[in-house]
Amino acid sequence: MNKPPQTLQWLVWGMLALVIAAIVGMFAISKFTAAPPLPVIAQIPDFVLTNQNNRAVTLADLRGQVWIGDIIFTRCGGPCPEMTRKMSELQAALPAKLQNKFVTLTTDPEFDSPAVLKKYGGKFGAGFNRWTFLTGDKQEIYKLGVEGLKLSSVEIDPKDRKAVDDLFIHATYFVLVDKQGRLRAVFETVGVDVDWNKIKPQIISAVKNLAREK
Repeated sequence: MNKPPQTLQWLVWGMLALVIAAIVGMFAISKFTAAPPLPVIAQIPDFVLTNQNNRAVTLADLRGQVWIGDIIFTRCGGPCPEMTRKMSELQAALPAKLQNKFVTLTTDPEFDSPAVLKKYGGKFGAGFNRWTFLTGDKQEIYKLGVEGLKLSSVEIDPKDRKAVDDLFIHATYFVLVDKQGRLRAVFETVGVDVDWNKIKPQIISAVKNLAREK
């Protein structure tokens, strides 16, 4: 049998190499291409609140950093301890070199003074250089929590309370805010349908992606 011309052999091997390269390239793209950017949900309004060290905190203090926010109250006997424990897990999982922040807002400023918030945060291992607990004027809390972060909070009428710590109904989400002070993502944290083992890495990945943005 006659052998095919050498030029044809080179052509066949060249085509085969191109096919292999294309397959490898497609695999690399599917594996390593960055996720699409998170949508911009809302711009956070400026605010003035007080942290656990009794110091004023504004939106400007958080600009240039990605932060995870939530809303709780320290007398809560419901989801708040679980939410704070999960926030503590994220604090441990996200490297300090990312310079991201954690912001916990109280729905109960009349009770949750800076000292109370500092004690509460300490129970969950909060690193106060990264994790800020905020209290202050109710209108300012509403402006940040409800208008900005879209974290609903409603005080329960005393006659409808079923326990002494049954004070508020509030959102159980974690929200992500980017370096420009824009709300970018919302994650549910508690509930029968919530798989924290899946949601936690999603939050970590989203924070890292936002940290890479300019």
